[in-house]
Amino acid sequence: MELMTLKQSLASKLNVAGYSQMHLALQNNHSRMVRGFIAIDSSLVSIKGRGRVTPLHHVAQIGDAELLSEFLFACPSSIEELTVKCETAVHVAVKNGKFMAFKVLLGWLKRVKKEEILDWKDEDGNTVFHIAAMINHTEVMKLLRKTVKVEAKNLDGKTAMNILQPDQSRLPITRRLINYVKERLGYGSTRTLAEYLSNNLSMMEKRNNLLGLSNLSMTGKTSPNTSERRDALLVVAILIATATYQAGLSPPGGFWQENSSNPNDGNGHKAGQMTMVFKNAIMFIVLNGLAFLSSLFVIIILVMELPMWKLLYGSVAALSVAMSAAYITIFPNPNGELEKIQTRLFIMAFPVMIGAMLYNTFIAFTNDKESRHKVDFQASYFSSYHTASRDNYLLFIGGLVYAGCFWIWAFELPK
Repeated sequence: MELMTLKQSLASKLNVAGYSQMHLALQNNHSRMVRGFIAIDSSLVSIKGRGRVTPLHHVAQIGDAELLSEFLFACPSSIEELTVKCETAVHVAVKNGKFMAFKVLLGWLKRVKKEEILDWKDEDGNTVFHIAAMINHTEVMKLLRKTVKVEAKNLDGKTAMNILQPDQSRLPITRRLINYVKERLGYGSTRTLAEYLSNNLSMMEKRNNLLGLSNLSMTGKTSPNTSERRDALLVVAILIATATYQAGLSPPGGFWQENSSNPNDGNGHKAGQMTMVFKNAIMFIVLNGLAFLSSLFVIIILVMELPMWKLLYGSVAALSVAMSAAYITIFPNPNGELEKIQTRLFIMAFPVMIGAMLYNTFIAFTNDKESRHKVDFQASYFSSYHTASRDNYLLFIGGLVYAGCFWIWAFELPK
């Protein structure tokens, strides 16, 4: 330790057998020395020794959950290191039957949002799910079934379900248990990368192209302008939404401050209604509303890749509903049957446009996410979407409730 403190570069040197001081300390169970090493230089957790095995791989192999946890916090990037056999630390833990070490690694990946590492394949094309099937580790498979691509195939063209075969010498109850696991886990089908690229663009991909955004995050080759372009689009969309929202609340000419003698008459007015004549008012509100919804549409697409995007999505939806209520409140009284028809058409069309924009965008986003998840390839090559497929039904019910409440408020309640 004293020598390492004086010259840290010695700790990264390998001996003739291909091991560093860190590897040797782990092999001889010198835990205190190992903790001292990472306290001085945390990057030693990812130092590669013989076979490109890092100390994190070694700790995953022996199953020391406490030391493994310390390594992950000391050097988070070490979870992405691969051995010469293209194995991650998760591969190593599962292959050696270290269930607690696997649970620590799984919990870490979920907390740092790097679950796609679970779909990485070794030199034989096996994911962690394949490895668990090979050793009939059903507990690991149950934990992974909602996170990994269940139908991914290895280089032999086999899925984990093909590999998971009950041992004929086992008891019937064990065989039934394994068959039950196979039935429960075997849902959905995967596509090859060639099949994915040969298909037509999805609705979300077409929208990304329309906005000049990339649908693939080609690792190491992403244009540096992509993030700047996204930020610029978001700023412009927010400015347009702000300007149109403010214009809707403060239209040209302002509002009437008092009721006319006969406010329900076509030539009368109520306090809070626009002073513009009906023809100019409907033109202003329609164009201002279209600009407002277009900017919200762009904002919704852009925020769907951000953390807590569901909350932002709900906020945008609430803002659009509030705007529609404001339009109906400030709309001048119609004069004549034609103007009454135009008013009712606008009152019905604007909420329908809002609902269609919110629902269709959400469904397109969810379907695109599910389609990408079925591709038997590394998820890191795709743009980082966050799925919410189980919320489709709730969103649909919520839209119906919103439409019903809005209809009652606009047409049934007394003015």
